Amino acid sequence: MDNKLYVSSSPHFRSNSSTTKIMLDVIIALIPASIASIVFFGIRSLVLISTCVATCLLCEYLSRKILKRDNTISDLSAVVTGLLLALNLPVTLNPFIAMFGCVVAIVVVKQMFGGIGMNFVNPAIAARIVLFVSFPTAMTKWADPFFYAKDAVDSVASATPLVAENGAYSYVDLLIGNCSGSLGETCAIALLLGGVYLVLRKVISPIIPCVYIATSALLSLILGQDPLYQVMSGGLLLGAIFMATDYTTSPITKWGKVIFAVGCGVLTILLRTYSNMPEGVSFSIILMNILVPLIEKATTPKAFGKIKKAKGDK
Repeated sequence: MDNKLYVSSSPHFRSNSSTTKIMLDVIIALIPASIASIVFFGIRSLVLISTCVATCLLCEYLSRKILKRDNTISDLSAVVTGLLLALNLPVTLNPFIAMFGCVVAIVVVKQMFGGIGMNFVNPAIAARIVLFVSFPTAMTKWADPFFYAKDAVDSVASATPLVAENGAYSYVDLLIGNCSGSLGETCAIALLLGGVYLVLRKVISPIIPCVYIATSALLSLILGQDPLYQVMSGGLLLGAIFMATDYTTSPITKWGKVIFAVGCGVLTILLRTYSNMPEGVSFSIILMNILVPLIEKATTPKAFGKIKKAKGDK
């Protein structure tokens, strides 16, 4: 009777993980792709990344201040949003346009819905789509790798692997990033390194990236396309590893993750093949984000057994 029992509300077991630690791991995982973008696209890449991160932090701070909420810039989620948005942009983009995208991502998509954990679509993807629709010419003006060391006239307005002629880029080019495209989508090795790090750190489950990539490859093969070329081209790896796995906007159940990833893969290849857009990653992920509540409702495990009625209950 001398032993005292303490009664407290759940959770009774706590993880060592925190939002800040998780976001820091994501930032570390994005470092290889960020470095690769600076190597291939020069100082303008660093300027664009720095601008997006700084603007997202400022928007987060000011919006929380205006809404009279506790400030959350220390959780590093705004840094991750800024990094992801920057890596989805062409190096030729005017930094002021990128800043507009940051305002959309943080203020409109994230804070107006309550902040981290409350948004129903990925902020970086939503901002990229808004920029693509609002500034289509600027968002599709690409540059060749190492354009800063060449004649600028001959190096800008190059075609990405998805719109270039067949054979314009080799597998090696796509693997190391020696091709035009958005800052973070060209170097497959850098993205895969980041993905492996996140899986080893148990920040993300490998289900969504693996199923997404496998689905895209299989459908590409069925449609008579080169599966490996499709997987390594465009933003598929960036989207599958870093954006489709977002905690808030992806399912939490195992089969929910599978359905979500299959949907992303199918939509990506169908949009690439049959729409007037060469890329379909952003639109496919955001469409599946909207369906997440329905997917989770359909895949939530049912409890075993049933409630036993007491005598006298009807």
